[in-house]
Formats: sequence, structure tokens, C-alpha cells
Amino acid sequence: MTENHDRNHDEKPQGSVPSRQRKRFPGISSRAYEHPADRSALVALRKLSGFDTVFKTLSGLLPERSLRLLYLSDSVRVSDAQFSHLNDMLRDACYILDLDKVPPMYVTQDPVPNAMCVGLDEPVIVLTTGLVELLDEEEMRAVVGHEVGHALSGHAVYRTVLLFLTNVALKVAWIPLGNVAVMALVTALREWFRKSELSADRAGLLVGQDLRASMRGLMKIAGGNHLHEMNVDAFLAQADEYEKAGDLRDSVLKILNVLPRSHPFTTVRAAELKKWSESRDYQRLMDGHYPKRSEDKDTSVTDSFRESAGHYAQTVRDSKDPLIKLVGDIAGGAGDLAGDLGGRLRTVFGGGAPKESGKETGGEPDEGAGK
Repeated sequence: MTENHDRNHDEKPQGSVPSRQRKRFPGISSRAYEHPADRSALVALRKLSGFDTVFKTLSGLLPERSLRLLYLSDSVRVSDAQFSHLNDMLRDACYILDLDKVPPMYVTQDPVPNAMCVGLDEPVIVLTTGLVELLDEEEMRAVVGHEVGHALSGHAVYRTVLLFLTNVALKVAWIPLGNVAVMALVTALREWFRKSELSADRAGLLVGQDLRASMRGLMKIAGGNHLHEMNVDAFLAQADEYEKAGDLRDSVLKILNVLPRSHPFTTVRAAELKKWSESRDYQRLMDGHYPKRSEDKDTSVTDSFRESAGHYAQTVRDSKDPLIKLVGDIAGGAGDLAGDLGGRLRTVFGGGAPKESGKETGGEPDEGAGK
């Protein structure tokens, strides 16, 4: 990494930055903005014994050096001399999120709007020309913050592995069992990565601190550069309609549609980000109350999984999707059935109905009680 990519955080961000005041988050842990499912998976992976060794071994198989040379030779590296406005945004995003080293960023020729953060040893951010040409300054600031959020969370490592395994799956597609094994890993990683995108969207909002710009960027990714023809409220209404529309057949189709994707659908991302921006967690974070990076080593895997489980339980309760509602009803019914069955078993094997606390009952205690 060149000297240009190192940065003293005591200095103010250089170049053009928004004139409006924004908050900075010294020492912020990525746990502050990570989606519960993303966070629990990452904490578990980081605590897993031997995980680092496995990935270091795997890194020998991954073409990371080739990837870096490819971008260096066939893309434009962002710097003070090239795409300087993007360089300012990158340095500013790292300043806001207090990232120690500014990762190298490249612009590559591709008409499809896209951005990614990859790399095992050090993250590399890549933006396509389609994305750079599509978004205005504030929308792009949210995207750059999104990618810096990936870097801070350590997502680049898993994203690189996902890309590698996807490529392997294509090469071994003719081997039935080999393809099934690889695709099982790819499917699991894709499910995690879709959740990590929700985390990175939150990081983008923390950097830009402009919800409208984040919404506009997602709308443009979905519908192109036609803002005068689009409306944020109508766009969010699509997400609500998507979630609750149709019957069980549509719910199954939704699952099949999302399985091959690395990103959640844009309307869903917009709705999730808006919901988080209105949450108490977001407000506390903006008030300066957030977990610090120095506390990461003390993070409990159990607590993270419990929080993730709680989030999913709440999602099931609040969901308008027919299939998820059915699953919730079945789960609730199973719980009621289990409770009723337990009561009946206690009656049969425990010598009668359970006695109510504080009340006397007539007759002698049953001899079988308590056995």
C-alpha cells in the first residue's frame, strides 16, 4: 500500500467534503451497524478455532495477486491525480468510520452499475464506470461508505472466497457430487452475503448521513437515471407490496428468485435501511453511544446468536409474507400443542392436574405424585 493510502486521523479529511456538519465515530466497531444475522455469523467465524489457518491455506489457491495486478494494469486507480473527487470521498469515509488505512480503490470499465470490496490480505474497492456515471455526489458518497463498511467488517475476505467458489462451481458443474458440495457452500455464503449488504447499507448511511441520498442511489440502481420519473414513497410501497402480495406459491417463487443473487432486492434494501434509520439503535449510535473496536475481543458468541435469533423471531411476527406467517402460525401452534400435551402427560403420570399455588386441596396426596 502506498503512502497515499495511509492517513493520520488527527488531520481533517482533505478535498471537497459536504459543507453540512456530520458526525464522526472514533473507534467504532462494525458491530454498531451490522445486521444481526451478519453480526452473529462474523463473530462465530472470528472465534472459530483454526479458522484463520484454514483461510490462509485457502488463500494460496485464490488468485488474489493476479486480481490486484489485473486492476492495476487494466483499471484506473483512484488518487489525487485520478478521479480525485472519489479519492476525497474515500478518505472522508475512512475518516468518519475511523478506518486506520484507506484501501486502494479502482474504477473499471463496465456499463453495469456495480461496486465491490474484495481481497484477503488487504481489501480493494472496485467501482464500475456505470455506477460512477449514474450517481450524483451524495449518492456516491453513500456507496463509497457502503464499501468502506465492508472493509471495516472484514467482509472482503468472505466475498473473495464466495467469488472463488462460484467460479469453482462453474468448472465442476459436470461432476454431480462435486457440484452439489460446492453449491451448498456457495448458497450458504450467498445467504450470509445478502445480510452483509444490509450491514454495508447502514455503514453508507453513517458516512453520508443523508437518508434521501441513500434512497435515491438505490432507486437509480433499480430504475436508472430517471429520478424525475420516480418517487421514494412509491418505491418503498413496492417493497411492502412485494412482501405481503400473493399466496404461498408466490412466497416459494420469492425464495427461488433470491437464491442465486448476491444482493437483496433493491426495494427490500431501501425498506430495511429506512426502518433502521427510524430505530432507537440508530438514534443511540448518532448520539455517540456505540460499541468500540477495542471491545470486540470480549464479544460473546452466545449473545450474538441470541440477538440474531430474537431478530428473526421478531421478523416472523411482523412479516406479511404468506409463507413466513404460516411458519409462524405452525410454530405457535406447535408450542401450544406441546404445552397442552405436557399438561395432559403431567395429569396422567403426575397424579392429577397440577395444584394451583396458594390453594388447599382436599384428600390425601397421591402416592404416585412426584415420582
